[in-house]
Amino acid sequence: MPVETVSQAELEQQRLYMQKVRSVFHIKQSPPLAYVHSYGCQQNVSDGERIKGMLSEMGYLFTDDTANADFILFNTCAVRENAVERVFGNVGALKHLKKKNPDLIIAVCGCMVQQEQTAKRLKTTFPFVDIIFGTHVLHKFPELLFTEIFEGGRIFEIPDSDGVIAEGIPVARDSTFKASVPIMYGCNNFCTYCVVPYVRGRERSRSPEDVISEVRSLVESGCKDILLLGQNVNSYGKGTDTDFPELLTRLDGLEGEFRIEFMTSHPKDCTHRLIDVIADSDKICRHLHLPVQCGSNRILRAMNRHYTRESYLELVDYARSKIPDLNLTTDIIVGFPGEQREDFEQTLDLMEQVCFDSAFTFIYSPRTGTKASEMPDPVSSEEKGKWFRELLEVQTRCGSKCYEKYVGKTVTVLCDGKGRTDDRYFTGKSRQNIIVDFDGSESDIGNFVDVKITKALGWALIGEKQDPK
Repeated sequence: MPVETVSQAELEQQRLYMQKVRSVFHIKQSPPLAYVHSYGCQQNVSDGERIKGMLSEMGYLFTDDTANADFILFNTCAVRENAVERVFGNVGALKHLKKKNPDLIIAVCGCMVQQEQTAKRLKTTFPFVDIIFGTHVLHKFPELLFTEIFEGGRIFEIPDSDGVIAEGIPVARDSTFKASVPIMYGCNNFCTYCVVPYVRGRERSRSPEDVISEVRSLVESGCKDILLLGQNVNSYGKGTDTDFPELLTRLDGLEGEFRIEFMTSHPKDCTHRLIDVIADSDKICRHLHLPVQCGSNRILRAMNRHYTRESYLELVDYARSKIPDLNLTTDIIVGFPGEQREDFEQTLDLMEQVCFDSAFTFIYSPRTGTKASEMPDPVSSEEKGKWFRELLEVQTRCGSKCYEKYVGKTVTVLCDGKGRTDDRYFTGKSRQNIIVDFDGSESDIGNFVDVKITKALGWALIGEKQDPK
C-alpha cells in the first residue's frame, strides 16, 4: 500500500499561514513567547523540535517559564498511564494562567490526544485548552494556530488515519552538534501491551534520498551525532528500494567526522546482516538496544512478540561474536497479565545469562484499547513490586560487571556538557553509548575527546582526558 505523502501544495499553504502569523507579530514591539514541552520518547522530542521550528518561523521566541508564555503546548505520550496522568495534572495547573491572561493560547497534541477516551477527557474537563490535535496533522499546526489567533473558539483536529509523511517542515533543534532524524513512522507489530500502532498509525518509511540528504546537510553544518528514529527502525524500507542495513551502509559512507545511532530495534527484525553492517562500519555506534521484554516463551507469545527466548539468545551470541565491544541494552516488563513466578524466574535467568550493560525496566501498565488490558491479571501489585526489586538487583550486579571491563581502556567521547556525577567534570557518551564523566573544559563541548577510564559506576564511567596524539 503506497504511503500518503503531504503534497508540496499543502506544505506551501502551511508556509503561507506561517508568514501571515509572523506578519501580525512583526508590527508589535516585542515578539511573543512560546513554551513547548515534549513528554516520552525520542520521536516525541523530534516532533517537538518541528513544532518549535514552525513557531520560530511564525515569529515566536521561547521561554522555559509558563508564566511568561503567550503560547503553551504540551506534546504528549500515551505509552504509560502515569505519563498520561502527569499531563492531565500539568494541563490542569494552567487554568489559573488562562484566567489571569485570557489571550494565552494553550494547545495539547501528540499520542495521548490520538486516543479517543483521553481526547474526550481533554475536551470536556479542560475547556480552557484552545487547540487539541493528533499525531497525523503535525504539518497543519500553522493553520490551526492561525485559525485560533484570527477566529478564536476551540479547535479539535484528530483524524483517524494510517499516517502520512510530510517533508520540509522547519526544525528548531535543541543542539548544534546532536540531531535526531526520523527515518520511519508508525508500527505494524501490535504487541498486545502497546498503544503505538493505534496512535502513530501503520509503518511508513521516508525515502532513502530524503534521509541521506538530511543527514548530509546536518554533518556539513557541524553535527557530530545523528540518531536515526523509528518505532521499529529494523523494518525500515517498506515501499522503498532500500532496507535498513543498506541505508546504514550508505550513511556510513558519507564524508565527515560524525557517528550514527539508531533506536528502537525489534528482535524479530534484527538480522545477522544488520549486525554485520554495524561490525564493519566506521561511524555506527557499538550499541544495540534490543528489547527482550520477558524471558518466558509463554509470555512472549501472549505479548505477540514473534520471537522466542532461544532465537533472542542466538542473536545476542552472534552480535557479541561480531562486535566484541558491543554495548547491549534492553527493555523488560515485569508483571504482564498472566505472568507467574516461573515466567518471571525465566526472565531473571535470561538476564543473568545475557548480562545486559543496562536495562530499562517497568512494571506492566495497562493501556485502554490494547488486548493485554482485557487479559486476566491475578498477580497483586505488591507481588509485582517484589519481582521488580529482584530484577533491579540482578541488573545492578550485571551492569557493574559490564562497566568494570572498561577501566584502564581509552574511549572516544562526544562531550555534550557539564558532568553528571560531579560539577567539576564534563560529560558525554562513548561510541558504545555509555555515559562518561571526565576532567574536561568548556572547549570540549561539541567535540570528540579521548578519555582513559579510571573508575566504573553502575550506570556511568569516570575517566581522564588524554592529550591528542
